[in-house]
Amino acid sequence: MKNKPKAISVLSGGLDSTVATAYFADKYDIHALTFDYGQRSARMEIESSEVICEKLGMKHTVIELPWLKTLGKSALTSGSAVPELKADELDNKEICDETARKVWVPGRNVAFTAIATSFAEAENAEIIIMGWDLEEAVTFPDNSKEFLDAFNHVLKIGTLDGVQIEAPVINLNKKEIVKLGIKINTPLHLSYSCYMGQKEHCGTCESCMRRKRAFREAKVEDKVEYGIR
Repeated sequence: MKNKPKAISVLSGGLDSTVATAYFADKYDIHALTFDYGQRSARMEIESSEVICEKLGMKHTVIELPWLKTLGKSALTSGSAVPELKADELDNKEICDETARKVWVPGRNVAFTAIATSFAEAENAEIIIMGWDLEEAVTFPDNSKEFLDAFNHVLKIGTLDGVQIEAPVINLNKKEIVKLGIKINTPLHLSYSCYMGQKEHCGTCESCMRRKRAFREAKVEDKVEYGIR
């Protein structure tokens, strides 16, 4: 039997990256990378990613980036309060732009993608899998189609074998990502979305609120094993 081509996935254990990774699970031999950069949710992201990789039969590596925590004043890596959102504020760009600035980690996706590129070249992987999506791109520019295209242009120039990034949910909102996840039998119940990093989802941070809305609008029960209030 012919071996499957190799891929590197940047897997946080969240909804988007889990569905993006599962999308290619049957097509590629995937090595998933999870980054610990001192974020509040590091322990739960790692735990979630580990069980997802076990479920999907993938290799999993945790990469520590302690220096990333020292840059900026993100609420995800500092003692600053994590902003909470109400359901009717999720599409208010002015409010979401403000909360995005509070949780922004300088150059995070640039660093993650660059490191994934090194793994991809070293392991002769054809693609790098990212969970960037349309809904996040509204306030996080490093989730946008423009960012994807620009980084792929850099990789076309700067890698020997032209490894490219694939972001299968780049044009989808969260509701559509949930629907796709169900369609391709993604273990959504093993994913973890909360900024706070507790065993149970807080249910009030922006990430939790977007997850709750996505499942509600998709008319799918969220059976997350870590609990979401």
